[in-house]
Amino acid sequence: MTELHEMDATDQADLLHRRQVSAVELVQHHLDRIDRYGKALGAFVTVTAEQALVAARAADASILAGRAPAFAGVPTAIKDLTPTAGVPTSMGSAAMRGFVPDVDAHVVDLLRRAGFISLGKTNTPEFGLSSYTDNDLVGPARTPWDLARNAGGSSGGAAAAVSAGLVPLAQGSDGGGSIRIPASSCGIFGFKPSRGRVSVGPTGSDWSGLAVDGPLARTVRDAAALLDVMAHAMPGDLRPLPDPDVPFAERVRRDPGRLRIARWSGTHLEGIDPGADAVAAWEEASRLLESLGHEVVDIANPFPQALEPQFNVIWSSGIAGAPIPPAAEPLLRANTRYWRERGGRASAVDLARAMQFLEATTRDVITGLREFDAFLTPTLALPPQPVEWFNESGDPAQDHHRELLYTPYTGLNNMSGQPAASLPLHWSADGLPIGVMLATHPAQDGLLFSLCAQVEAAAPWHARRPPGF
Repeated sequence: MTELHEMDATDQADLLHRRQVSAVELVQHHLDRIDRYGKALGAFVTVTAEQALVAARAADASILAGRAPAFAGVPTAIKDLTPTAGVPTSMGSAAMRGFVPDVDAHVVDLLRRAGFISLGKTNTPEFGLSSYTDNDLVGPARTPWDLARNAGGSSGGAAAAVSAGLVPLAQGSDGGGSIRIPASSCGIFGFKPSRGRVSVGPTGSDWSGLAVDGPLARTVRDAAALLDVMAHAMPGDLRPLPDPDVPFAERVRRDPGRLRIARWSGTHLEGIDPGADAVAAWEEASRLLESLGHEVVDIANPFPQALEPQFNVIWSSGIAGAPIPPAAEPLLRANTRYWRERGGRASAVDLARAMQFLEATTRDVITGLREFDAFLTPTLALPPQPVEWFNESGDPAQDHHRELLYTPYTGLNNMSGQPAASLPLHWSADGLPIGVMLATHPAQDGLLFSLCAQVEAAAPWHARRPPGF
């Protein structure tokens, strides 16, 4: 018999609406799993069990009355970077311990209106700065495939929770790969939408254009349904995309047609190359795409290395400008202080030049790729790494270099604004998940969902689960 946590959110919603399970039963089932596995995984910073059960009882009443939204009673979780009214939001930082927002992020409000019930706040590195998840609040998030290895970041707690069946799907955010990196390391599907697809309102800022919220899920259809819920602009958004003309959940059911797909495995960074597992996954995915009738064309990585230092100016300026009280500075991790100090040395002119360079350069790259419909690369250059690997040296500059060794691909799509997804198509000989990344042109999220669903149907991964969970 299939366990409740083995079903995706779409099937769970169907059970609830047919009243074959109650929302209270479903929520309690997942809370029990959080109680059993959550600490070992480092998946959650805060668990909101009481609030979730209150919401579950309300969901059951709405279902009984025949007025429930589509996902009434389905469990989810919110990243600890995302404001949630009345619920602690520490942003993964001891300096923010005990901070409780008085307003929800727009995306949280949209999830609630769709009926989803949050079971808590998922683990993230301090201010979401790193591609691995660790902090001074609850420690590292670990991939369920090997608890000695990091889940990736910065949505590491969310990815670990979804992979281990603590929730069927979760909200994440991605400013340099923070959805796709942990999706690859945890063996699930992660989708970074196009720039402007999801609002950062009412209190967030899209000043750099790098970060966007998106879904982490075990199935493509769940991710599409979650993005349908999230992808609605609010007044004042800086770069809003219109609501999709066709729901993403419908795009999943459509054939993408025969596509011309460019592929490359080389990185844009000198001296950084993908490992054997990453290349094997990429080659395997290429053969699968060709078997589905697509034309796969080898090209050189079209993005120049000159993007990296300019990205770092923008990245460091963002954390340097964060309103952290001076008294809280000693509580910050060494990595955070490194980026704040680095950003503090950049002038306004440096920042303006960096933003202009990223926009002009990535526009030229994307324009030059117009003959292709989609793009295939590894998601990461390395498998999930041991928890201590990133910062064992104690030197934040070495920490940053190791992050580049691990994830040299994902940040490029944040600079260009492209939608991109990590698909769990490969496992190493020692059982570690290895993702591959597909991307399309900016605003072509629907096409990307169609392609990912086609790949999933040809090589399903939903039934493959980490041992012991």
